[in-house]
Amino acid sequence: MRAPDLVTAELTLTGRITTASNATFLGSIGDAVVVYKPIAGERPLWDFPDGTLAYQEMAAYLVSESFGWNVVPHTWLRDGPFGEGMVQLWQERDPIQNAVDLVATDDVPETGWKNVLEGQDDKGQMVTLIHEDTPTLRRMAVFDVVVNNADRKGDHVLAMRDGHRHGVDHGLTFHSDHKLRTVLWGWLGEALTVEELDGIDRVSEALDGELGRDLADLLSADKIVSLAARCARLRSAGRFPGPSGEMPAVPWPLL
Repeated sequence: MRAPDLVTAELTLTGRITTASNATFLGSIGDAVVVYKPIAGERPLWDFPDGTLAYQEMAAYLVSESFGWNVVPHTWLRDGPFGEGMVQLWQERDPIQNAVDLVATDDVPETGWKNVLEGQDDKGQMVTLIHEDTPTLRRMAVFDVVVNNADRKGDHVLAMRDGHRHGVDHGLTFHSDHKLRTVLWGWLGEALTVEELDGIDRVSEALDGELGRDLADLLSADKIVSLAARCARLRSAGRFPGPSGEMPAVPWPLL
């Protein structure tokens, strides 16, 4: 049996993801399980008043493809039961793995993890936000800097059974002002690897070609110029940046 066309075949809704801040539905296209976010169900924030979140999600996927690291699951725009929206292939995360976690400070692992911040829980106990120290997650952190991700929560990192990590929920990206808010600060100041630098170069080169043309249908010109500038700054610095500006450095909630 031939696989259905993911753009034109019927999209059937099977449920709603109620934890999402915008209208988000689980659905199917043939045998493919998908997430559907209609533009009509978006609730833009004060610092993301223009454009659509669905277009920014699509743009994030295109940049991910240019990096070549498969950070963002396959994503596309199409019509659905509530009009045009973003559709993304559903990823079944491993329930026993956490790439980002909040643990008692006394229980922080000695190796393999990076500490991000410490604080007190609602019972007054000291807790620490940590994330794993892996090449896969490092690549996601590089991707977040380039797309200016303002909402990298812990639950937006999907730990797959094979060790891969997908990033999802990229509507709050590509702002022309600095908006980076993430839980992946563990490599602050560390030098980028050759592989990471090569990935940035691929995005920069693609912006002068097909990627730039495709993004022109999704983002304003100033956002594309800012994207190119972030690539250039990160490539020149050769290191993971630190927080800057007056905005919080981490999203809320953290997970």
